[in-house]
Amino acid sequence: MLRQIQSQKLLQKLSPQQIQLMKLLQLPTIALEQRIKEEMEINPALEEGVDNDEETNSDLEDENYEDAPVDDDNQREDFSISDYMDDDEGASYKLKANNTSPDEERKEIPFSVGVSFQDNLESQLGMKALDDREYQIALNLIGNLDDDGYLRRDLSSIVDDIAFSQNITTTEAELNELLKIIQDFDPAGVGARDLQECLLIQLRRIEVQTMIVELATEVVEKQMDEFSKKHYDKISKKLDIEDDLLKEVIQEILKLNPRPGNSMADGQKSFQQVIADFIMINEDGQLLLTLNSRNSPDLKVSKEYSKMLEEYSKSKDKSSKEASVFVKQKLEGAKWFIDAIQQRSYTLLFTMNAIMEYQKDYFLTGDETMLKPMILKDIAERVNLDISTISRVANSKYVQTPFGTFLLKSFFSESLSTDSGEEVSTREVKKILEDCIAAENKKKPLTDDKLTKILKEKGYNIARRTIAKYREQLEIPVARLRKEL
Repeated sequence: MLRQIQSQKLLQKLSPQQIQLMKLLQLPTIALEQRIKEEMEINPALEEGVDNDEETNSDLEDENYEDAPVDDDNQREDFSISDYMDDDEGASYKLKANNTSPDEERKEIPFSVGVSFQDNLESQLGMKALDDREYQIALNLIGNLDDDGYLRRDLSSIVDDIAFSQNITTTEAELNELLKIIQDFDPAGVGARDLQECLLIQLRRIEVQTMIVELATEVVEKQMDEFSKKHYDKISKKLDIEDDLLKEVIQEILKLNPRPGNSMADGQKSFQQVIADFIMINEDGQLLLTLNSRNSPDLKVSKEYSKMLEEYSKSKDKSSKEASVFVKQKLEGAKWFIDAIQQRSYTLLFTMNAIMEYQKDYFLTGDETMLKPMILKDIAERVNLDISTISRVANSKYVQTPFGTFLLKSFFSESLSTDSGEEVSTREVKKILEDCIAAENKKKPLTDDKLTKILKEKGYNIARRTIAKYREQLEIPVARLRKEL
């Protein structure tokens, strides 16, 4: 039986402004600049520049947009809303960001674009005596090479692809013959199906086949597993050679390029420059923090749209009311966006200042051992914000310090207790671990057990599995793989 029941519920919902602010908090400086440009394109009521009219600013802050202000003394020239809705071709807000001085010297760095890795192989393929059918099949093989220059796909799959995409019937045997032609191309090693084949191609391409080269070929061909695991004692026994000669053989192998495709690709890749969101300077022992807003233009609400809202609110016809609703939405959106940008700047500075004060000893000296244990909760309690907000601030943000530019979240770390009861940062332990491995004897590298004993002698009571975890986080291989002859 259905019954009507009256009840009360407490619900927590985010307003559109709060959602917009949360999204802006996550954006780094370079992404914020693009986001502002996008907002200015979709909302013509948002303009670039500084609004010096204090009266207009106060009106916008107090305006709830329920009733448009009416001023009979101020008259303006007639213009239509279509001037803003339809005429986008010459809109200045879509053409440029006017946030640089006309006297500022501009130095653009041109990028030189050379021949790509694929183009280089195709040009070499064109010099081979192949018919049209063989050329298309070989071209397909080149297209299947990855960025390292390897052919990692099964030949049977490529046979099916060529049959479906180009209506050419071929066999794995024919693909093997054409692949051998590609493996003769430069750079040496291209077209290999695994690392062993790649190294063998390069060794066999060496013009002067010395005893060292022949021994290196034998190691790669017959003892690749032992070589990859650095079981040098097993290799020397099988080859019946001394360690000095084995060292020369290993050095010959290490001179080879395991990623031939990258020999050309590295020159073609453009690396994105890291732009710091915060700039910190040390001025006579006093830390000064600023927000990097050089590429973020000043924003204001369009005065023309405010006047348009006044004009359309006077009229009582249906079209004017619809236009009034449109203009009001654009004005509200512009004001919300400006407020969100300002709130973002305040939140970022407030949070980063708390981090700077918390890690003041480190930022003054640059010594990683001075880093204190710090988690998101520590900063959230200091600034009285939610942990999720601190996480958004720390995400993808960089700070420029006198010692370099660092990712903000790298300063957050858990704590460990020393034998004396002192709380230290895990980053301090990782730094000590890194220094120990850097200073080790490479002929007898330190195992995780030995590293555990060293740290215990220094007062850090850490389990061996924790040492292994920290070593993996530092991307340091196990002792056996760090061994050198």
